[in-house]
Amino acid sequence: MKLINDCWRPAPGIWRPVSGKEPVMAGELKVTLVRSTIGVIPKQKKTVEALGLGKINSSKVHKDNDAIRGMLRKVSHLVTVEEV
Repeated sequence: MKLINDCWRPAPGIWRPVSGKEPVMAGELKVTLVRSTIGVIPKQKKTVEALGLGKINSSKVHKDNDAIRGMLRKVSHLVTVEEV
């Protein structure tokens, strides 16, 4: 597994080119809440809840798609992301 520090800037090996065409995203991402949502903007709290994360160190596996990547970008300071 590789850790993705900035979810919008993929780590090496996350994108796999297919015959010179568009890159293909990884299959699944494991998202872990590492910081508390106390004191963050309410919209960010809702995003964390929508990702299925409640308590610190709770994890959830999501399929890798643009919607999930966008959500992770908004709360990147609260979560860590790993390729599964």
